[in-house]
Parts: sequence; structure tokens; C-alpha cells
Amino acid sequence: MAFNVASASPSLPAGAARAGRPSVLRLGLSRVAIELKVYFRNVEMMFFTFLLPILFLFIFASVFSGDINAGPGVKVNFTNYFLPGIIASGVMSATFASLAISIAIEQHEGMLKRLAGTPLPKASYFIGKLGLAVVVTLAQTAIMLVAAILLYGVELPAGPHRWAVFLSVLVLSAATGAVLGIAYTRLVPNAKSAPAIIQPPFLILQFISGVFFRYGEIPGWLQAIASIFPLKWMSLGFRYAFLPDSFGEFEYGADWGWERPILVLTAWLVAGFVLALLFFRWDRQRE
Repeated sequence: MAFNVASASPSLPAGAARAGRPSVLRLGLSRVAIELKVYFRNVEMMFFTFLLPILFLFIFASVFSGDINAGPGVKVNFTNYFLPGIIASGVMSATFASLAISIAIEQHEGMLKRLAGTPLPKASYFIGKLGLAVVVTLAQTAIMLVAAILLYGVELPAGPHRWAVFLSVLVLSAATGAVLGIAYTRLVPNAKSAPAIIQPPFLILQFISGVFFRYGEIPGWLQAIASIFPLKWMSLGFRYAFLPDSFGEFEYGADWGWERPILVLTAWLVAGFVLALLFFRWDRQRE
């Protein structure tokens, strides 16, 4: 998968030499604009990391119908149950998969090495990447929510508490996926193998984390494996925001609540940040 990235630093405005360098944040915002332009020009990348989760929503909602029971008199629409997992998968796709693939290609093709030799602060580069992940995540989530409401009558989280949980999980999920994507680049041996190294493990986790199946129907040993990784906790946090309390008995350990997803995702965020600091390299060509 070719991935053409503008590696030059943003040009300095006229008179910059006299006025001093632009701030790290300003240069980072310029990088966000560059990253977005490159991203939406790459049809393959945009399809797999932006459009595919939205397509999954349309397919599932169109093929499957009816209600899911959760005790006497408690039912939810099929789409309402699977929307949280698809949102979680979309967040990981827009952050973890997108950043891991694009950064790994830039590393092995020498783009990051050349970028490191420019006046652009390294922090501005990461601001650009994280800004890209945030914009894509918000756009993707908004499209899925609007489509689910208008086309399939999905009910939104009820009350301020559920909305607070939803937004908290969304922010933590995006940040966690981003830092893990940066750290994961260390496992990619060359530019051509980046999609093959990154997409299959992510796809497997979707099947065992409650994205495509009811989580309570997944074998217990697979639930235990899924509970190690953040995608399961993202899905759980979003399900808590969207579903009635009675659905908690179908979760791993028959436990339901918002505290554990927040705590586990926070732990993964810290771990991912440390791993990124330890394993990220600007130049992988020598390896």
C-alpha cells in the first residue's frame, strides 16, 4: 500500500526570521492540515481506517433486525446493541491502525529521518499525527451516530452520566489507540509489510471483543484473552453508555459498570505512552 507523505516542514511565514520561529503548537497545527490532506487523498488508507467501520454499521443494521432480550420485558434494537462495539472498532482503526501503518511506512522509507533534519520540532510532528487521529475519530463517530439515529432509530445514551461515560471512553480510547499505534511501529520490519503486520491482529480482536458478536456468546477462554487488550474495554464502556443495566450480566464475569473501563483504559494509556517512548525510532532504514 503506497503512502505518500509530505515530509517537509511547514514553510515559515514572511518575516519569520525577524519575528522569531513559530511556536511548536502553531507548527503542529500546520502539520495537522498537511496530514489531513494526505490522508483523504489516499483512497486505500481512508477506506480501511475510516469508511470500513461505517460500512460495517450499514451491513449489520441492514442484514440483521429484531430485538435482543435482556431479561423480562427488557429489549433493545439489534443495531443499538452492536453500535457501541462498531464505534470502538472505528476509534481503534482511526488511531491505532492508521498511525501504526502511516508512521511505519514513513520510518522505513526514510521520511522521518529527513524530517528530523529540518527545523520542524519533533513535538510538532506528533501533534500533527495526533490531530489527524482526533479529527478522523470525531468525524467517523459523528457519522455513525447520525446514521444510526436517522436510519435505524438507535437510542442515544440516556442522561448526563451516560453521556459523560461515553465522552470519557471516547477520549481515552482515541489517546490509547494513538500511543499504542506509535509503539507498535517497532514490530513492523519494512514498509511493505506494515498493513499485513497491523491489520490481522486488530481484526482478530474485533471478533473476540464483542464487536461482531454478542459478548456473552463468545467462549469464556476467548473472553479472557480479549479482556487483556483495550478494544474489549472500549466496547464495554460504550455498551454501558448505550444499553440498559440488565445487559451487564452478559459481560465478562457478569460484571457491569463504568469504573473498570475507565481504569483499564487509563492504565493502557500510560503503558502505551511508556512503550512509545522506549520503542519509537526516527530512522529504521539501518535496521
